[in-house]
Amino acid sequence: MPAIIAITPGEPAGIGPDLAVISAQGTMDAIPLYFADPELLRSRAAELNLDIQIETISSLSELVQTTLTDQPGKMLVYPVQLATEAIAGKLDRQNAGYVLECIRLAVESIQQGVCHALMTGPIHKGVINDAGIPFSGHTEYLAELTSATPVMMLAAEAEKLRVALVTTHLPLSQVSAAITPQALEQVLRILHHDLQQKYAITDPHILVCGLNPHAGEGGHMGMEEIEVIEPVLRQLRDEGMHLTGPLPADTLFTPKHLQQADAVLAMYHDQGLPVLKYVGFGHAINITLGLPIIRTSVDHGTALDLAGSGRIDNGSYMAALHSAIFLASQQLKHQV
Repeated sequence: MPAIIAITPGEPAGIGPDLAVISAQGTMDAIPLYFADPELLRSRAAELNLDIQIETISSLSELVQTTLTDQPGKMLVYPVQLATEAIAGKLDRQNAGYVLECIRLAVESIQQGVCHALMTGPIHKGVINDAGIPFSGHTEYLAELTSATPVMMLAAEAEKLRVALVTTHLPLSQVSAAITPQALEQVLRILHHDLQQKYAITDPHILVCGLNPHAGEGGHMGMEEIEVIEPVLRQLRDEGMHLTGPLPADTLFTPKHLQQADAVLAMYHDQGLPVLKYVGFGHAINITLGLPIIRTSVDHGTALDLAGSGRIDNGSYMAALHSAIFLASQQLKHQV
C-alpha cells in the first residue's frame, strides 16, 4: 500500500497554500492528505491560475474505505474551516486557532494509524501569540501533542548533510548553561536511535562540535569541552556509539570530515545551520527526531510578500515531502 502523508499547509495568509496547490499539479509515490480549508485551496489556486479538483473526506474512517489514487491536479482534503477568510499576504489573528487545529488533526490521523507521516508548511508564530495563544513553535507543539522530547535536525543536498542541534532557539548568553551532561546525552541517544530506526543506518557516525572556538583549545578558551562534552562522549563510546569529537566547528564542516559522517551535532542554532543553509538554500528541510511520528518540514517562513504571486520556489517543500515519503516507506517496509 502507498504511504499516506498528512500535510498541513500552515499559515493561510502565507505561501503554504500556494506550495500545496502548485505541488499538487504533479504526482508522487504516495497519497497526500491535506488538512486545510478547501475554499482556501480553491481561492489560492484561482489566484495562481491553476486548475485543481478537491475531494473531501468527512472522517478518517472514510479514508480507510476509500480507493486512493494520486492524480495531477487532484487534492484529497480533510476539511478544517477557517474562522475568517484568508487574504494572501495579510495576517489575521482570528485564524490562529485554525492553524493549530490543522496540526492537531494531522497528528491524530497518524496516531490512529491512518496516515504514516506528517509534512508541515510554514507557520507564523507571532500571529498565534498575538491571538493570545502561548506558542513557541511547531516542534514544541508536536512535543506536547505526542508527549515526547524532540530533537531538531536539518538536512540538505538530498540529505547528504544532516545537522542536529543540542539547543535551539536560545539567546547565546543561555547556551552554555543549557548544555548539561544530561541534555547532551539525551540528544545524542535520540539522534543515534533515529538514524538507526528511521534511516536504517546500522552504525551511525556522528561528528560532535565543540562549544568554544578551537573546541576550547585544551581549556584555554573555555572548559565546557573538558567538563561536559568529552565525558559524555567517552561514556557513549564505551556503549558502542561511533562518535567523533568534540571538533572545532570551523574545521568540522569540511569535506574531509563530512564525507565520513552520517550526521553532525551542533551545540547551538547558529553554529550549524548557517553552513547547512548556505549549502542547501532553497531545498533544505527540517526533520524532527525523538517523536513517535515522522515529521518533516520546509526550512523557510511564510513569505507573506510572495503569497498569491506565483513567484515562489517549491524546492524545500518537495524535498520535505519526498523525505516524509521515504521515511514512511521505510517504516511500512519494516512492518510487513
